[in-house]
Amino acid sequence: MKLTICAVGRLRRGPEADLIDDYLTRAGRTGRSLGLGPATVSEVEDKKGGGRTAEAALLEKALPGGARIIALDERGKLMTSPEFANLLAGWRDEGVSDCAFVIGGADGIDPALRGRADAKLSFGKMVWPHMLARVMLAEQIYRATTILAGSPYHRV
Repeated sequence: MKLTICAVGRLRRGPEADLIDDYLTRAGRTGRSLGLGPATVSEVEDKKGGGRTAEAALLEKALPGGARIIALDERGKLMTSPEFANLLAGWRDEGVSDCAFVIGGADGIDPALRGRADAKLSFGKMVWPHMLARVMLAEQIYRATTILAGSPYHRV
């Protein structure tokens, strides 16, 4: 199952981008034998300032056809890392070929797109900057692959 992070905004080169690249590369290596990956990032940018509706239209175009959608949203479900890994593994085992993670812009995800999501995931009650949310998601994707592989990376 291919994994795509669809995010509003362009992340410039720097430590956050380096971390994302590192975690997604690791996830690809670990996940390959598990049927998870590759994991990639698709960035969209609303240059006309159309707000959440315009961002949602751009995100819709970035979504792989038929993908299961996980919206990152502060109102979403709090999950443990093993629960997240099991969600991905369950979809993979159902034969889902693509999973897309949606990260909205500064004003969040348009309600219509959020309503289409198959799952809504929260990293806590706090709001995180988009660049950090991407890093945290990339790390959790990698962590999920290590959990499913039985690696000692995830300790309880």
